[in-house]
Amino acid sequence: MLVHSKAGRWAAWSLFGLLFLPLFALPLLVVVAASFATHWSGALPSGPTTANYAAAVRGESLQALTTSLVTAAVASLLALTVGTWAALAGAALKKRGKRLLDALFMLPVAVPSVVVGLAVLVAFSRPPVLLNGTASIVVLAHTVLVTAFAHQSVSAAIVRLDPAYEQAAASLGARPAYVLWRVRLPLLLPSLTAAAGLCFALSMGELSATMMLYPPDWMPLPVRIFTATDRGSLFGGSAVAVVLMATTLLVLLAVSRVRTRASYR
Repeated sequence: MLVHSKAGRWAAWSLFGLLFLPLFALPLLVVVAASFATHWSGALPSGPTTANYAAAVRGESLQALTTSLVTAAVASLLALTVGTWAALAGAALKKRGKRLLDALFMLPVAVPSVVVGLAVLVAFSRPPVLLNGTASIVVLAHTVLVTAFAHQSVSAAIVRLDPAYEQAAASLGARPAYVLWRVRLPLLLPSLTAAAGLCFALSMGELSATMMLYPPDWMPLPVRIFTATDRGSLFGGSAVAVVLMATTLLVLLAVSRVRTRASYR
């Protein structure tokens, strides 16, 4: 912290606790408590049980978790590929062209995700590209929604790169493709892993666009949570939500570890 006095640090931490606990931690803790409950008693859930988790890790819930993992993994990979390619290409453009490219990639983020879902639904519900009713349309919508974050992360990392490494490789006779694969991309690896983790987390939690697109045999976990709570199964839905949070956190921790190792290479 940039606070040097002991009293100032205590005040800063106290303010952080007053803001963090009621706004962020408390709602999540209530969801965790509800996942172990069977009914409400006053203001808090009660009736401890683990039956909610028994249902949350099997049957349709387990299938929905697998669907979310596959969707997020594929969408993150596609978004990282497209976003990195565009960021590398944009780095060679003039200032006006780079701004236009950034605006195009940020457009899906500037509108509600349900609008993106509607746009994808309208665009791919007729030949020659008919994706409506398939898993591909869900993956495509997630890719469109998260590519902007990959593009922005990699673009920011490219600006911070020291050009001396590429210049040294080129002066030794390395071809542009070799410089890209053996110099530039390895230097960008920490930012690439961070972008992949962000895209994965956003895809795992995406609901609005998914609700408009998913076929019955490709229901991601957020939709499963919504349908459970909509039917009044708050405690079962809370358990599924905790499984979603835990799975996302585990993947992010793994990505963070890979990023840390890449930073020290």
